[in-house]
Amino acid sequence: MEYTTLGDTGTKVSKLCLGCMSFGDPAEGGEMFEWTVGEERATEVIDRAIELGINFFDTANIYSNGDSERILGSALSEHDRDEQVVATKVWGQMREDDPNSGGLSRKTVEQELENSLDRLGMDAVDLYQIHRWDPQTPIRETLGALDDAVRRGKTRYVGASSMWAHQFADALHTSERFGLERFATMQNHYNLLYREEEREMLPLCETEDVGVIPWSPLAGGYLARPHEEADEMRERTAGRYDSPQSREINGRVQELADEKGASMSQIGLAWLLHKEGVTAPIYGTSSVEHLEEAVEAVEMDLSDSDVAYLEEPYEPMPVLGHE
Repeated sequence: MEYTTLGDTGTKVSKLCLGCMSFGDPAEGGEMFEWTVGEERATEVIDRAIELGINFFDTANIYSNGDSERILGSALSEHDRDEQVVATKVWGQMREDDPNSGGLSRKTVEQELENSLDRLGMDAVDLYQIHRWDPQTPIRETLGALDDAVRRGKTRYVGASSMWAHQFADALHTSERFGLERFATMQNHYNLLYREEEREMLPLCETEDVGVIPWSPLAGGYLARPHEEADEMRERTAGRYDSPQSREINGRVQELADEKGASMSQIGLAWLLHKEGVTAPIYGTSSVEHLEEAVEAVEMDLSDSDVAYLEEPYEPMPVLGHE
């Protein structure tokens, strides 16, 4: 495993982050998370990730209604907590009958952070992120609550996820103006099929020395196998990527994978790892075999001509992820 610095924090993280959205009891997560796997299988993946050198784990309170956090915390309790970098998120509504269980008000941020820490079994997380932008709460209010969380030792750093670049710029400016804790990371939607982040968000993050930890690095599985091989999961998660240009890119990924004796997933991840400014893609899996394959992509070399060949068919597309 190779390691890199998380933004300007000085904290070293593996160049692959294990995303934990697929961990949780399918019976507890509801229709949205019916495809998740239980604790035994999830723990196998987490344990193997640590063996392979991964020290960076990302979850959220909303994943399987908190069960993902509980499973991750339980698995990590069998390892040295000081060696792990744990990130979770707030924003999604956790309880239907409690409107303050979602959003980014001070009340929500403070109570949901405590709830997340309880489920994780930890005194603090390393990175606490806002899962989306809350138009009903002034960003200064949210940043004030996050700043207090850092000062109280409940989180070491704070981060943000998918939003418009002008919103992120406003948040960074607000932190500087009022002396509040600054977002250290941006968890945005970025992969070989969706590159709209290259227009504004990535240059902004590079200028501001913000760590970039993209989600959906394989476009919901669209880049993991030939586009003709649809299945129920792909239809549900990757259908929004399907287009003539995406099929052409998918074919080129397959062609390059065959040429290099690699899997399509490895080519998709290697492309992202070659992009300047990307810190660590968030790779979610419930398979030890797929995890081991993904880790091998960290050391895979792509030439400039390989990258150009993969990128050539891309054309601008509508915003996906925070629209």
